[in-house]
Amino acid sequence: MIKKLFLFFLFFSFAVMPSLAQQQSRDELQKEQKQLQKEIDDLNNALESTRKNKKQSLSQLAIIKHKLAVREKLINNINHDIHRIDDDIYAKELERNHLKKELDTLKQNYAQSIVFAYKNRSSYEYLNFLFSASNFNDAVKRTTYLKSYRKYRETEAQTILKTQDLLKQTIGTLNNSKTEKSKVLITQSSQLKVLEQDKKEKDQVVKQLKDQEKDLTAQIRKRETQRQNLKKALDAAIRRAMEDAQRKENERISKQKALDEQKRLAAQNNKTVEPEKNNTTAVKPKPLNNEPITGVTTVGGNTNRTYNLLESTPEGLTQSINFENNRGRLPWPVSNGSVSHQFGIHKIEGTHLTEKNDGTSILTAIGTNVKSVADGEVISVFDMNDAQTVVIKHGKYFTSYSNLSTVDVAKGQKVNAGTVLGKVAPNFDNNGELNFEILLDKKFLDPEKWLRSR
Repeated sequence: MIKKLFLFFLFFSFAVMPSLAQQQSRDELQKEQKQLQKEIDDLNNALESTRKNKKQSLSQLAIIKHKLAVREKLINNINHDIHRIDDDIYAKELERNHLKKELDTLKQNYAQSIVFAYKNRSSYEYLNFLFSASNFNDAVKRTTYLKSYRKYRETEAQTILKTQDLLKQTIGTLNNSKTEKSKVLITQSSQLKVLEQDKKEKDQVVKQLKDQEKDLTAQIRKRETQRQNLKKALDAAIRRAMEDAQRKENERISKQKALDEQKRLAAQNNKTVEPEKNNTTAVKPKPLNNEPITGVTTVGGNTNRTYNLLESTPEGLTQSINFENNRGRLPWPVSNGSVSHQFGIHKIEGTHLTEKNDGTSILTAIGTNVKSVADGEVISVFDMNDAQTVVIKHGKYFTSYSNLSTVDVAKGQKVNAGTVLGKVAPNFDNNGELNFEILLDKKFLDPEKWLRSR
């Protein structure tokens, strides 16, 4: 009997553990659903702003397509939730069936023990069983057996009650899961209907954009001109930063050579020259041609990393490593907003036109504060297209924040992650939009791969 009880409670443990795992999965899915729904709400708000214009714009199409992608991701999440509930229902049904069988077996055994006890209920039978013992020790054993048998019947009764309670809980949980599934199916059906509406809206915008292809071509040309001008300005700013780093490195090397020469002359004259303190670098000098090298020993001890001239100081190296370590976790440059134009080359649906973006364009309210995504130094502030741009150096990485109406920082200023740089200005469509770029030297990187999930 003890063995059966052990097996029963072992089964119960294994039945509960998957439920805990399912609960964790349920919480994760619901958290993701809330995040996706918030993103959809933000996109709807951004789309509402773009609808104020009489003509359809590229921003509208980009937002609708982005919303479609997020909506499909939300529906996929709901489908995973339904599968989770189905698995939970299946496990609970197995548990319920097992408990029913176990309860039937327990009741049957208990009934047999009751019948046996009834047949041997007289005191004569009890005394006869004791006095028939061959010796005193045997009589003691028989007394212990009778007490154990009485205890066994009591344990059986308690086990039946516990099993009944557990069966009742399992059936209740099973019914809750079925109710939950019904609600999730209703949500799924609702989201599928909205998805169809979003698709129709996208098709309508595509059709209108196709009819406005001349105006669309002008929009793309204007944005392309802006992109090329920004690229040239960023190349110039980064080149100046590299030249400045090279100049400082050359000065350090010249200073070190002069000190070495003083030491040599002092040694010849048997004099001691006190070396000057040099806290400008903890990194092995970089070749003047600025070719990346590996195996450089730093204070941090990482000898397998490829280093850059812009990391020739401890501060620059620290900023680079911190930036790299926060890939996928960098804060967004604005607190609220929706991506209107993603990184890379994209074909305009319904037309033969394509558009290129070196960064990420974020639609947000005009006047929204723009913040630095990491610690660094402002290396350039310049005007472009009736707006301003701020460029920040983070070691060998750079971030660019363009289309600002006002700027609150100056060239050479040290900034931290979260430092306010300025405010968002309106774009060509009179909507608030920030253009945000990330560069490694002069190579553009996809910002959405570096920014954390919203």
